[in-house]
Amino acid sequence: MKKSVLGLATVLAIAALALQPTIVSAHHSFAAEFDANLSGKFTGVVTVVQFSNPHVRYRIDVKNADGKTESWEIQAGSVTSLRPQGWLADTIKVGDSITVEGQLGRDGAKKVYVRQVTLANGKPLLGIEGNNSGIAGNGAPVAPRPDPNAVNADPKVNYGYGQHNAAAPLDISGPWLQRYKFHVTVDDLEPKPTPYTAEGKKRREANTKYDDPALRCISLGLPRIFGNPYNLEVYDEGSHYLFLYVEHNSKRKIWMDGRKAPADGAPTSNGFSVGHWEGNSLVVETSNLLPGWLDGSGMPMSGKGTRTVERYTFAADHLSADRTMTIYDPLYTQPLVRTRGLARGANIDVNEQDSCDPNSYYGDLLESGLLEKHLKP
Repeated sequence: MKKSVLGLATVLAIAALALQPTIVSAHHSFAAEFDANLSGKFTGVVTVVQFSNPHVRYRIDVKNADGKTESWEIQAGSVTSLRPQGWLADTIKVGDSITVEGQLGRDGAKKVYVRQVTLANGKPLLGIEGNNSGIAGNGAPVAPRPDPNAVNADPKVNYGYGQHNAAAPLDISGPWLQRYKFHVTVDDLEPKPTPYTAEGKKRREANTKYDDPALRCISLGLPRIFGNPYNLEVYDEGSHYLFLYVEHNSKRKIWMDGRKAPADGAPTSNGFSVGHWEGNSLVVETSNLLPGWLDGSGMPMSGKGTRTVERYTFAADHLSADRTMTIYDPLYTQPLVRTRGLARGANIDVNEQDSCDPNSYYGDLLESGLLEKHLKP
């Protein structure tokens, strides 16, 4: 049963919120900060606007039941995800009165992960997953979001930029939608329960939300970037494929000329990738990775001992692909598997992502008295 919180201007339980997907959860663990079963709705006046990646934040002043003013933090999705849906930097301004619905912070923290915002003019703000009102914050109509599990591409259109790898059975260059068959990159790896080694479990238990590289604006890298929902652009360079991820404007080379990963190569966030074709499937093996997280919940990755194998199996019409990543890491007793998809489509946005600002991360540390502990030498 869902819980509700009393004591704010207007508070109520919001049914089924926990079932709605969120983009920000692809970056870091929603569960680390918010209680999916604790939800509320209230009205306040905006005092601070931080419209920047990794996720948008506001501060609002809310009067509680005693008439006292409380400052609440409002968290939303990333700029990259909100802007195409009509939520812009000036949509919510300091001094605006807004009504917020969302899930509340854990342990009494005065923060909300927003699921819906209603502006002072009474219009719901499109930009939150699950809002199908078709109205942007400025009142302009917005086209309904397409079904992320449907392929809406035209089979008569050539979406590629040109094929230079003669051994490839098809042209995979051009833009791709990674939201196809997407699900949140938190606790998404199989099998379950997670087959930790003793050392892996120890490291997982030691990780906190403040250890998440995404909050410090560090590139997610592999294998995490494989699971994100932001678009991908591919260039066929003959000897290699160049993958350009909108996420953190990250680039990656996949060598197709038979070379091997250097045994003494320096580890990087995306590692060293080599690939080959097996029929309609592109198979990619990656090593030389930096240590990090496998997902947004803090599942650890050894880095030096990590190896990933990706398989992109393209449909007969070449308009979509099922993709699977198998992760081999000494912190786990079995390989871990992540599944996603790719789809072609018209007008796929592969423009450079807005820069990420770690100010909110260090502000949180300062406010919590943890800044010195988490400053890196």
